[in-house]
Amino acid sequence: MKFLWILFAVGALFFLRRRLMDDWRFFKSDRRAWLEDKWENWIKPLLIAAVLAVGIRTFILGPYKIPTGSMRPNLMEGDRIFVDKLSYRFREPHRGEIIVFKYPLDRKKDFVKRLVATGGETVEIQEGQVHINGSRLESPPVLLERFYYNRDDWMFGKHGQVFRVPEGHLFVLGDNSAQSSDSRNWGFVPRKDLIGRAVVIWWPPSRVRLVKDS
Repeated sequence: MKFLWILFAVGALFFLRRRLMDDWRFFKSDRRAWLEDKWENWIKPLLIAAVLAVGIRTFILGPYKIPTGSMRPNLMEGDRIFVDKLSYRFREPHRGEIIVFKYPLDRKKDFVKRLVATGGETVEIQEGQVHINGSRLESPPVLLERFYYNRDDWMFGKHGQVFRVPEGHLFVLGDNSAQSSDSRNWGFVPRKDLIGRAVVIWWPPSRVRLVKDS
């Protein structure tokens, strides 16, 4: 096997040397044609690829690394996910979706949590379950699988506390409720600060899967 790698490396060097010599002769014989060739076959395609990559990352699909265990077990520390940045330009977010947004107390940071309630809805956390507008949530199922803790030392989610989400805002919770700093602590997320929806875990390989939001 080592001999094959050496043979491959020698062949590659020989090919590269010959290619460079041909390229040098081309450059010396007609510099303008050489420049046009490099523009059409190398520089232009690379520029187009770079613009497309930036556009896709900015407006369509962006990468994000999970920094903490607040979304365990669905998202683990170190998971790398893709965030769909396009869907919410055409529709409102749905309850149960895992969303990425600018952290209200430091908009330079991005947070990831699960959407529980939207503007105008009343919320109460009672015996581990979420009640919306006076009724216990029955769907989506993913919200019934979690036990959401009351936190009497935080602003929202105290025992017996009923509060209304302001219009144009979102109420979010971490799946790992006992170890999550979320809307119970720092309040509501402005709709305008929503970045997108987590759609797939792409790294590490053993964790590749669609993100569960229903």
